[in-house]
Amino acid sequence: MPYVNIKITNENVTPEKKAELIKGVTQLLVDVLGKNPNTTVVVIDEVETDNWGIGGESVTVRRQQGK
Repeated sequence: MPYVNIKITNENVTPEKKAELIKGVTQLLVDVLGKNPNTTVVVIDEVETDNWGIGGESVTVRRQQGK
């Protein structure tokens, strides 16, 4: 049973986009590894931008600076 955990920043990702991610990742595992889609688990975690850092800065700060 494959388990895939996707982490994204919590920035207005619609339920429709999340459904596309789940469907696409599931299909990728079917196509590449021959996994059964009925036993493939995909979890999406949304992380607040204050809780995610790149290059020593939070994503919140980077967004404010236009990075």
